[in-house]
Amino acid sequence: MIKKAIIPAAGYGTRNLPITKVLPKEMFPIGVKPAIQYVIEEALESGIEDILLVVSRSKNLIVDYFDESLELEAFLERNNKEHLLSKMQIPKQQLYFTRQPYARGLGDAIRIGERFINNEPFAVLLPDDIIMSKGKHGLCELIDVYKKKQSSVIGLKEIEQNMLHQYGVIKGKETKSGIYKMKDIIEKPKKNPPSNLAAVGRYIFTPAIFSHLNDLQYVAGQEIQLTDAIRKLLINEKCYGKILSGKRYDIATPKDYLDIINKVHYLNNM
Repeated sequence: MIKKAIIPAAGYGTRNLPITKVLPKEMFPIGVKPAIQYVIEEALESGIEDILLVVSRSKNLIVDYFDESLELEAFLERNNKEHLLSKMQIPKQQLYFTRQPYARGLGDAIRIGERFINNEPFAVLLPDDIIMSKGKHGLCELIDVYKKKQSSVIGLKEIEQNMLHQYGVIKGKETKSGIYKMKDIIEKPKKNPPSNLAAVGRYIFTPAIFSHLNDLQYVAGQEIQLTDAIRKLLINEKCYGKILSGKRYDIATPKDYLDIINKVHYLNNM
């Protein structure tokens, strides 16, 4: 079973400057909750028991949000507003925090969690991507594939041709409807992408990914790419891609952010 997850949340948020200079994009409000809470709830509702959030020293607002607020809770109780406490029921005992000292990319953020994972298969959820589904959560769909294949699984979406240069794009063979056995993955292909299937923020990895992440050398000014480690993983292990059935929203994109705000508002007022 997949019981642990890493949520990397240490990036600069350059796509959303200037607001991300003071407000982490993970804390962008969607309804009455910040974006990252939707991702954490997806993880917990998918059976994850322990979550490591990788933050930077400029992301203390995330840590503060999930911390206890005894003064506020006491105020609500004194003023007969206990019903509002239910909105604050965050499972603090299941959340752990660590810092990424330098912004060296997604691959580096994940390998920081190696000791936390302790040689177990684990999930990675990117807080930029919120997957809204009428059925199973996106992470649940990947866990189902992992149970059958006992191999790493990457969440996929079909992406328009002119947008593929912004994603990691897979090459693979469909073995079952919506499931692909991967042969390769190319990070942000400038031309001739191998398919229209891109990785979108949900992963299940075997612990072998850490040896490949640790083999990658940091070059000044460049990031340690998760995609490079996945390519190395493919040499020795099978890896699958699963097209996620839910609607994916990239909250760092203004259109997607506005769309999900409207979606949540609609659902809350049905």
